[in-house]
Amino acid sequence: MSLLLGGIGTAVPEHAITQADAAEIGASFASLDPKRMGTIRALYKRTGVDKRHSVLLERSDGAPMDRQSFYAPALGVDDLGPPTEARMRRYETDAPALAEAAAREALTNAELDLEELTHVVTVSCTGFFAPGLDAVLIDRLGLPRDVERTHIGFMGCHGALNGLRVAASFAGANPDARVLVASVELCTLHFAYGRDPRLVVANALFSDGAAAVVGVPAGTADTDDADGWCVLASGTLLMPDSADAMSWRIGDHGFRMTLSAEVPDLIARHLPGWLEGWLGKQGLAVDDVASWAVHPGGPRVLTAVGDAIGLTNGAMDVSREVLAEYGNMSSATVLFVLDKLRRQNAPRPCVALAFGPGLVVEAALLG
Repeated sequence: MSLLLGGIGTAVPEHAITQADAAEIGASFASLDPKRMGTIRALYKRTGVDKRHSVLLERSDGAPMDRQSFYAPALGVDDLGPPTEARMRRYETDAPALAEAAAREALTNAELDLEELTHVVTVSCTGFFAPGLDAVLIDRLGLPRDVERTHIGFMGCHGALNGLRVAASFAGANPDARVLVASVELCTLHFAYGRDPRLVVANALFSDGAAAVVGVPAGTADTDDADGWCVLASGTLLMPDSADAMSWRIGDHGFRMTLSAEVPDLIARHLPGWLEGWLGKQGLAVDDVASWAVHPGGPRVLTAVGDAIGLTNGAMDVSREVLAEYGNMSSATVLFVLDKLRRQNAPRPCVALAFGPGLVVEAALLG
């Protein structure tokens, strides 16, 4: 039994910052003198991002460093910024409200009563606390106290596709299942101080956002799925010899990302053959896919995917639009892309792809 996407909701923090202004804050983390600002500005401009939202912003205008009080300018090369404990306190304070906003929109769009929900699946790789985000959502949304909870944590940018797989499994096992999948990521809590090029690139890309999906079993008597988007299949590949290509580890001053320049090469080497084989099991070829929801991890990732499987320039326009408008919101981002494609009545079948630490590719086939 496939999973019908009954409703999708998205949410971002109230305040945003342009990429040009964000570059000034980024330079303050690296203790750069004004003469080296041009390097930071050029790097931020090449990301394909126009603006980003953050829970740390207290207003959307004024001098960049005056818009937030969480990060102070680096005092020197040994200053690593706020400790992880302070970052997790902000996560526990700010993540639930953003997840709730996305969930309420998804539930409204699905026209589902709260008491009908049987499962809650939460997805996040940018924070931890217990009782967790799922327990807080039950209280804030007023969900049944016996709703079943599953948390998908620390999986990275592909986590929402893992969430859809879990939801589809619940739907396949129980025709009465009504599943809320809620992804929330506060990536800006983990901006890194220093001049490590890999961390500077991450500072230039990542942002905050939440997205939620309400999934129900397709084909049951009480669901209208004639025009609905359904998750028909999922797939995964842990690429060999890629453990050092991308990582996400907990440090004393936030979570630390490593991103190797080899990622595009790994995608080119492993994605085409695996994707052809996986689609073949579904009775499809790459040319049969009518639309693509590719997680916009960054412009190089999108270019690598397009080149690897021969996509035309317009095939990932929506991914690039989401990247420009919101930045990389980690796991929530691919659901923003799916929501936009769904609202545009994009043709199907659609394939969603996202990449994360490993290097791992996760895929979902939607029809």
